[in-house]
Amino acid sequence: MPALEPDPAPAAAPPPVPAVSLRGVAKSFGAVRALRGADLDLYPGEAHALVGENGAGKSTLIKILAGLYRPDAGAVELDGEPVAFADTAAAMDAGIAVIYQEPALFGDLSVAENLFIGRQPKGRFGLIDRAAMNRDAAALFARLGVPMDPDRPAKGLSIADQQLVEIAKAISRSARVMVMDEPTAALSGVEVERLFGVVRALREDGAAVLFISHRFDEVEALCQRVTVMRDGAHVSTDLLADVAVEELVRRMVGRDLGAMFPKQDVAAGEVVLEVEGLTREGLCRDVSFTVRAGEIVALAGLVGAGRSEVVQAVFGIGPRDAGRVKVDGRELPAGSPRAAMRAGVALVPEDRRQQGLLLDLSIMRNATITRRHRLSRFGFLIGGAERRAAADWSARLNVKFGDLADAAGTLSGGNQQKVVLAKWLATGPKVLIVDEPTRGIDVGTKAEVHRLLSSLAADGVAVLMVSSELLEVLGMADRVLVMREGRIAGELGRDEATEESVMVLATGAA
Repeated sequence: MPALEPDPAPAAAPPPVPAVSLRGVAKSFGAVRALRGADLDLYPGEAHALVGENGAGKSTLIKILAGLYRPDAGAVELDGEPVAFADTAAAMDAGIAVIYQEPALFGDLSVAENLFIGRQPKGRFGLIDRAAMNRDAAALFARLGVPMDPDRPAKGLSIADQQLVEIAKAISRSARVMVMDEPTAALSGVEVERLFGVVRALREDGAAVLFISHRFDEVEALCQRVTVMRDGAHVSTDLLADVAVEELVRRMVGRDLGAMFPKQDVAAGEVVLEVEGLTREGLCRDVSFTVRAGEIVALAGLVGAGRSEVVQAVFGIGPRDAGRVKVDGRELPAGSPRAAMRAGVALVPEDRRQQGLLLDLSIMRNATITRRHRLSRFGFLIGGAERRAAADWSARLNVKFGDLADAAGTLSGGNQQKVVLAKWLATGPKVLIVDEPTRGIDVGTKAEVHRLLSSLAADGVAVLMVSSELLEVLGMADRVLVMREGRIAGELGRDEATEESVMVLATGAA
């Protein structure tokens, strides 16, 4: 991603009355105290960063702002006056718009219908004016600077495009307070810059922006103040110009983090995964590479370059039109995830909520679902064995939860990612494919995931990693394969891979 220039701090002190305030807000779910005294002030014309580990209470706080939850104690104030939002509609009517980390679109509706659902323009006889709706949607995307067909179905949109639809929806409401929960997690550098331009324009119009991100370069580039939360409580609020990133991280985790990229030097062994001439029409073409035992190979490139499509085809999700995939020299049949699993291949997908977890099932069931046959007797799943296996892997990966019987959907994003990893690591894979392994998780959990990947490679696992974070690619990969427009544009060894060399290959710049 291109370097982001920081915005200057405001020339004058912020107005004395915040647009929105939270005072001593507390919220519990059973025995779990999600918030225990949260304080926050958002001023008009300001971008304010909210940072903290997954599980720090950020998501609960923004759901209270959105009217989804009501606080057990404390107060929410709008322009200095106490308010109690009965529901999300009341919060939206008050001018608060929230863009959540995970997109929530209706797949069977068009992009424009998703943008204006419940408030579609009407024509004669009270019928929906689809032409006007599509024109308004097109104008919103033109403002964002991104091409998008308003009439296309939302189903099948990439994560990046889903996020852009959510952003356009919030902008269409002329929100005076915009809460953005990891909005850039799946965006390319160009798309991030476009989004930041929109946010700056909103600030200039007097909107207050709450920006939640685990990417400190974005926080520094966009925001003027930063609030740190830990364990559901307010830790500190500072001008970004007055506090170093290292100090923010220490406040977030309550400890020294250590090396973010603890890559161990491992001598690569024999070729485990071999991909030859892999082609999926319209998605990727003639992709060939190998991954050896003990090696971490990264697929880098811009969003839409075909990285996820390649790893999905390797695992057998979707057809492949040409090419071969071999594990330990044995060819895998196309379109068969079951055959890939039998050969020792595991895939941690990009979208953990849609593809990695069954959110309504328990943490225990999700963590053991890939081993259900081994944990059963005479075709019946043994509860005690399932619980012990889930508890073992949850402890190994330091999953934070209330009870193993709780639904996986109740976990924070980082802990959901750990459950997906536990599910696949329990199979003892020879090849571990991880697609955006640290997307949307906090800095402390990122370090844990990086240590885990390094440890697995040291134990002889062949790791294939897709990542949009260049620092992660450069910090963890033994080799970097850069994709552009569905093809491998070049290969870089660990010693020659730099941000510049990767971006040159990814963009085709001379």
